[in-house]
Amino acid sequence: MTRGTQDETTAATREGDGLVLSTEGLPAWLDPVVAAARTVRPRQLSRFLPPEDGRGRQSAVLILFGEGPRGPELLLQERAGTLRSHAGQPSFPGGALDPEDGDPHTTGPLRAALREAEEETGLDPAGVQLFGVLPRLYIPVSEFVVTPVLGWWREPSPVGPVDPAETARVFTVPVADLTDPGHRVTVVHPRGHQGPAFTVESALVWGFTAGVIDRILHFAGWERPWDRSRQVPLDWHA
Repeated sequence: MTRGTQDETTAATREGDGLVLSTEGLPAWLDPVVAAARTVRPRQLSRFLPPEDGRGRQSAVLILFGEGPRGPELLLQERAGTLRSHAGQPSFPGGALDPEDGDPHTTGPLRAALREAEEETGLDPAGVQLFGVLPRLYIPVSEFVVTPVLGWWREPSPVGPVDPAETARVFTVPVADLTDPGHRVTVVHPRGHQGPAFTVESALVWGFTAGVIDRILHFAGWERPWDRSRQVPLDWHA
């Protein structure tokens, strides 16, 4: 079910290619995500925010919602186990902004999120409708300043690892599995840090990706009570 044409278009800076955020025609089940994106504050998402002195490498990730056999789902990928950072870790498609992506404070992250998704998963950007962005966050271990870009997979296209040296696999996760308390755990890093995680699709989703998913589920009103005392230890290579 989709909304009618009464939807407003989210304000966004246009550049030469007309890249814009739009909420028109989205499925009604995405309404809570749209509302959360408009109101959530940075510290409601993470305690790790971009350094005030401007340090950090600008980057973006694509949080792509689709609709599969079991209803709403998210697109994720698993990084190759041979990579120097975040090896073997499930993540959103994304990466650092290139100069040609444009202004990191306007449409640069939108363009980068789509470009990286295409390069990593083979996704056809033409079938994606971008409808919002979340506040920029920070990943201290890699010093990335990350803009989470929200998209609707309006016209699904085939996806899979483009470069096996970078991406081990590409998969979708039903939102129903992400909200299932039986798939939720707390990961414990060897250094003592703890955070939310998900055991889905034969993978342990943790770290930045799990943190963002956790907050989306919470602020969209989709979160179900789960046992935070169920802990999974990470090894020293995590």
